[in-house]
Formats: sequence, structure tokens, C-alpha cells
Amino acid sequence: MAEIEGLEITQDGGVALVRLNRPHRRNAIDVDTCKALTSYLRAVATDRTVRSIVITGTERDFCTGADAVSSNSAVTETTTLDYRWGPRDFNDLFETLWRIEVPVVSAVNGTVAGAGWLLALLADLVVAAEGARWTHVFVRRGMIPHAGDPFYLPRIVPFHRLNELAMLGDPVTSETLADWGVVNRLVPADAVSDTANELATRLASGPTRSIGMAKRLYRRSLESDLRTSYEEEAAALALISTTKDRLEGVQSFIEQRPPEFIGD
Repeated sequence: MAEIEGLEITQDGGVALVRLNRPHRRNAIDVDTCKALTSYLRAVATDRTVRSIVITGTERDFCTGADAVSSNSAVTETTTLDYRWGPRDFNDLFETLWRIEVPVVSAVNGTVAGAGWLLALLADLVVAAEGARWTHVFVRRGMIPHAGDPFYLPRIVPFHRLNELAMLGDPVTSETLADWGVVNRLVPADAVSDTANELATRLASGPTRSIGMAKRLYRRSLESDLRTSYEEEAAALALISTTKDRLEGVQSFIEQRPPEFIGD
């Protein structure tokens, strides 16, 4: 087990568990933890031993956003009135999470607020505790959504629902987000960890290069035109056709047996 700047990281087989470990701050992320998580995700992107990731929180909260006590330190690089550079470390984190090809499951064990929305919803699969409270807090602070929120959330949350969250700031529950199609698994709080681990284990045993390529193509389609999407799809098909897992997928079909993927 590794303790890195507010993170507790363990690995069981191909599944890495990343736990925010700042319960004294309700798992709000300070700049050091933000940078450490970004560095870890970038390292994992080329670590063939990690085939899926679970992100969760410690105790009763998942993540209550950026730590307001320490996260504005970058503002002093210009003036105390200039926030243009304030979110840049969080921008790096969420772009890394958005682009990583390793499959990610968020295990939302409790309260979500602010930047915690992105940490939860940029995962590929979202497991959420029944009754967990989600608050899009920016309007309550007289602030605008930031740290990438205006780019990512319109791609995830139905548009008029997002307007309601952003303009009114009323909290919602995991049940509401499940109704909106934003949550994959709505489970009792004591089942969040096991459910997330089960999904992550299934992903880790799959053809993870194919999964990663699929992730990339879907995300790129939200930023590109049809012709570019076709070209990237063709390139991905060519690359995947050379992998051992693709050959195993074909061979197992011919032999009428379950495939045994190795992530290569």
C-alpha cells in the first residue's frame, strides 16, 4: 500500500484502488493531492500491470471538491484578483482522467460536491451509494463552474438538467442521477466497494487494449467531425487487429470457449 499526498493506493492483481484519504477535509483535494493523482494516472497509462482503476473516498465522503483552504495558492502568481491560473492543476488532472485509456470505475461512497463531480463522472462506469448527496456548489459561492466542468459535464449530464444544477445549486441524490442515466449502478452504501471492484475485475480481465481504444474513439467523437472519426476508427481497427487479444477473441469463438485475454 502506498500513501502519496492524501492518496491511499493499493493493487490487487490488475485492479488498482485509489482512495482519497483526507477525511479531516471531507476528501476535498488540495493542490498537492491533485498533482500526485495526476502523476499517478500518467504513470499508470504506461504501466501494463494496471488493467483497471477504482477511485473512491475514505469514510463518509467521496470528494467535496477542491480544498478552498489551500487550492487558491496558485492565484498569487498573478494577483489575488486574477483567478485565471487557479484551476490549472485541476485542469491537468481532469484532462488526464478524460484521456486515460485504462478503464476507470468510480465508487461513490458518499457526498460529492464541486470538482468531485468530475472525479466521479469522468470514470467510465459510476457506482453510487443510495442516498448519497451531490451538490453543484458553484452558484452558491457566486462562482462559475470551472476546472473543466463547462467542457465535460455537458457531454455527460442531460443539458437542461445541467442548467438546473448549475443555476439553482440544489443538491440531488444518487437516485436522481440514476434516473437521468448518469449513474451505472445504484447500490446500498455497504455494497459500493464490492460492486465497483466486481466491475473493475471484469474490465481488467477483458481485452484492455480494445477497451482503451474504444474509450479513445468515443471521447474523440465528442470533439471531432464525422470524417475525422472515421479515419481514427480505421487506424484503431488496424492497430487492434495485430494484438494477441484480438487473435484470442477470434480463436476462442472458433473453438467455442470463453476467451482468455491478457491485455496485449
